[in-house]
Amino acid sequence: MADWQGGLFALPCGTDFADGLAAGLIERMRGQPPEAMASVTVYANAGRTMRSLRDAFVRRGPLLLPRLRLIADLGGGAATPSLARKLELGRLIDAALRAQPGLAQGQSVPELASSLAALMAEMQLEGLDATALEQIDAGDHAQHWQRALEFLRIAAGYYLSDPPQDREARQRAMAEQLTADWAEGRNLPEGPVVVAGSTGSHGATRDFMRAVARLPMGAVVLPGFDPDMPADVWQGLDARAEDHPQARYAPLVAEFGLPGLWSSAHPAPAPERNRLMSLALRPAPVTDQWIQEGPQLGDLVAATSGLSLIEAEQPGQEAEAIALAIRAALEEGQPVTLIAADRMLTRRVQAALDRWQIIPDDSAGQPLPLTAPGLFLRHVADLFGQALTIDMLLILLKHPVTATGAGDEVRRDHNRQTRDLELQLRKNGPAFPDGEALREWAHRGDELRKSWALWLADVLDVITPLAEDRQPRPLADRLNDLDRLAGLLAAGPGGDAAVSVLWDRAAGGLARGVIDHIATHAAHGHAMRPSEFSDLLRAQLQAQAVRQDVAAHPLVRFRGPREARTEAVAEGSGLVILAGLNEGGWPQALEPDPWLSRPMRLAAGLTLPERLIGLAAHDFQQAAAAPRVILCRARRDAEAETIPSRWLNRLMNLLGGLPGQGGPEALAEMRARGQAWLDMADALAVPRIRLAPARRPSPVPPAPALAQMSVTEVRTLIRDPYAIYARRVLGLNALDPLRPEPDAAERGTVLHKIVQRLLTPPPSPIEAPEVIKARLLAITDEVLEEDVPWPSARLFWRARIAGIADRLVADEIARLKQGRPVVIEKRGGLGVPGSDFLLTAQPDRMDLQNDGTVHVYDYKSGKPPTDKQIQHFDKQLPLEAAMVQHGAFDALGRADVQGISYIQLGGEGATEPRDLPPGFAEETWQGFVTLVGLYLSGERGFTSRLAMEHAGDGGTYDHLARLGEWDPTVPAEPEGVGDDG
Repeated sequence: MADWQGGLFALPCGTDFADGLAAGLIERMRGQPPEAMASVTVYANAGRTMRSLRDAFVRRGPLLLPRLRLIADLGGGAATPSLARKLELGRLIDAALRAQPGLAQGQSVPELASSLAALMAEMQLEGLDATALEQIDAGDHAQHWQRALEFLRIAAGYYLSDPPQDREARQRAMAEQLTADWAEGRNLPEGPVVVAGSTGSHGATRDFMRAVARLPMGAVVLPGFDPDMPADVWQGLDARAEDHPQARYAPLVAEFGLPGLWSSAHPAPAPERNRLMSLALRPAPVTDQWIQEGPQLGDLVAATSGLSLIEAEQPGQEAEAIALAIRAALEEGQPVTLIAADRMLTRRVQAALDRWQIIPDDSAGQPLPLTAPGLFLRHVADLFGQALTIDMLLILLKHPVTATGAGDEVRRDHNRQTRDLELQLRKNGPAFPDGEALREWAHRGDELRKSWALWLADVLDVITPLAEDRQPRPLADRLNDLDRLAGLLAAGPGGDAAVSVLWDRAAGGLARGVIDHIATHAAHGHAMRPSEFSDLLRAQLQAQAVRQDVAAHPLVRFRGPREARTEAVAEGSGLVILAGLNEGGWPQALEPDPWLSRPMRLAAGLTLPERLIGLAAHDFQQAAAAPRVILCRARRDAEAETIPSRWLNRLMNLLGGLPGQGGPEALAEMRARGQAWLDMADALAVPRIRLAPARRPSPVPPAPALAQMSVTEVRTLIRDPYAIYARRVLGLNALDPLRPEPDAAERGTVLHKIVQRLLTPPPSPIEAPEVIKARLLAITDEVLEEDVPWPSARLFWRARIAGIADRLVADEIARLKQGRPVVIEKRGGLGVPGSDFLLTAQPDRMDLQNDGTVHVYDYKSGKPPTDKQIQHFDKQLPLEAAMVQHGAFDALGRADVQGISYIQLGGEGATEPRDLPPGFAEETWQGFVTLVGLYLSGERGFTSRLAMEHAGDGGTYDHLARLGEWDPTVPAEPEGVGDDG
């Protein structure tokens, strides 16, 4: 191999790196016997690059392959699993946090251990040991950084003092050894050595690349090299801190000079565009360079002819436009690669492609936490340390993994029983289900329900102590609890977890492997709280991904930005789509370092976070140089307006500032080409058949439409008659919430119950106020303990009653001196003359006064209605007064009503009387008779939102009325429905 020439080489931006590498290597081995290729060793930067290289060689026909290796495995990989090392660091961090709780804020121990392990790995790759931290002057930094540095020195002394155990340390040690040996002519490799695809972003990798480049038969092939940068720009690049895309190459260029072209058959496909990108991405300040060198770029319309720019309004539209571009490329038989850092965006695109049954080859696969077994394990782990709520229980019971270990018939019955249990819990609770509640429900059903509910009760008996256990416990114990509980739920009644879908197929096997891996190294971990265990499990699951079992389309690839370095172009041609080009998306936002500030990192000899920005910039520059490229972004996300990616922004600004070279026209044409895809997406979103919007509903059911109504519903009949129609005529009732909350309605119910007990029997007006108050507070404690399962709400509501107790007691004594409560939460009814309709009421309280008249009271936990509201809409108390006058309550008979009042159970606890002029109650009753008569006879339709108090008020049945399709200002047209419709 005397003609082999080593050194530094590169492939330009936009070429198919794997194909170019293979072509260049075959070109250099031409004339050698076939077995000579097997003596070549190629070190790739990543596993996917290595697979792409293998495919590139295979496409060239029968030949012996070179030895393909990973740079990361240079030292043989890790001697100690990374999880064990992270758990050891977690033990140190946990001890430090107990001694200094302010050491780190806002992150759990597993998260801190993961970030600390990454820092230790970086130090090892850069060849730094614990002494590097001594170079940092702690006095120059804030106190929390000083505490972090003090701990870091201890952790580094422990973590970095052993013989090399981590992959990074062993890679560094091997790189140093090979560099020393080869420099002195020892242990030289027998055949050519090629380093392919790496940018040399870490010290250990860069040193190995330098050593290989010095070998007589060594070659370093850089991906995405920019040959258009002037020498003075190269000299100004700082490989450690610069965020320029070519900054990682600066030390290599300084030592070896500009690299040669590796493959003459793979020049840059769009050299004019590459010069444009090179200038746009120059290190700051760039304005003067743009002014001086911009006119030399030539015709920018031609240079950007292969570029399109999609600027969608929101991510959904961006995904639809991308999907259409992919489909169009496939119709032309062209390969297409979508590159995006935002996995949510790629999932949107994949969903849009589903309509054409196009399945992409997604390199990321499906993250294990999003698979059925992974999500199931996360839900089970989330049960630890927090009370089991109805929604949490139903999430588990409805999960596709649950009850799959006993056959399909058991699973179907499980689904039916879960539905019935949901209705029971929504309506009757308890808010925090337990085994006792399930056993009580079980005995009210048939044998099938009983068997299922008793199984679930046993499971809840396991969950309850785990939910109440919030103290640190050994990791092995927490893992055993997870395994046991997950197995019980997956097995189902009488089933076996081993035959369930929990551990089945690829996702289940990976999940089982994660659990076993944690169990193997659990002894290294500290005693964990539930939240820490959940964070650890999630991180370990997130590290795994499941490849789709279905066959992907051979021409469609989804890749991450890092893969753009070596896989941007699909087999030398085709379309490349760069999506999500917004700040925070590409480049992604930098993670805050909890251990070292930027000046501290510099003092220790570490790289700055901007290195990641530079790597992302290089990925962009490489991918944007493909022959056909679509640049995509959305102007808004779910929360606010977005900012274009800094590289896209630079490109647009440079084009806009070069009118002499047609820059503005080039940008306008890029946008026009992108707008064509957006227009197609908008056209695709238009339904084929347009349905006329619904009219404002005003149904007229067959007479008589109503049989009865309560006085509390009269307000709704006046304001939103359609709600009465939906509830009373159609029999539709809103489901109770999945997670009962201590809201205003619940508070009102509880407070009403408290005063009801106080008045049963009522206290004597001669009792001492202190005695009545003590009784009130004792009743309050009893009711809160019985009906309010939320500790914070119990405390708050108890304090509320205690704060107004003196006022309530004083007013109560005054009321009892004037009369006595006769009707307390007792139902009465009054029929409408000439019909079978019954108006019902269950008053909070009616007192028979000493003079034989009646006073009607209503308890209010919120703000009581005003006299004006009562006059027009809130007719409850006047109607109750009219019912008293007509003898609707047996305990009172016919009686005159002396007044109506509201008793506040909030605020200051005041009693607020309202006007009841003579004849007003009877007038209200006659008005109601007239009003309800119109609905009973069918003369008036039940109009939706007839007289809402506020236009923004929501109604329970607005969705059924299809609010939004009709204008509330347009009068409704009554329409017959039912048998008479």
